[in-house]
Amino acid sequence: MTAKKRVSRHSLGSDLKRVDAHVIQRHEYDELPELTDDMLARGKINKGGRPRSANPRKLISIRLPESVIERWRATGPGWQTRMADRLAKTPPK
Repeated sequence: MTAKKRVSRHSLGSDLKRVDAHVIQRHEYDELPELTDDMLARGKINKGGRPRSANPRKLISIRLPESVIERWRATGPGWQTRMADRLAKTPPK
């Protein structure tokens, strides 16, 4: 009678200790294709991340009355963007 090993829901499901202990043998290199200049020329560098915005946001700290914040939050998701749009339209006094 063998008991099934429980795996957590967020587990990779692999035996990482066995993978870490593996030492690559010489015959395993025979399976890899040899790199050619053509292969290297087709390679692309992916820096990742989001594209740069034309109008980037800047983080600031501002203290507002709690009632003002609650009124904006009550308008639903996207309230911070709507607040920023409203502030951009209102000229400073």
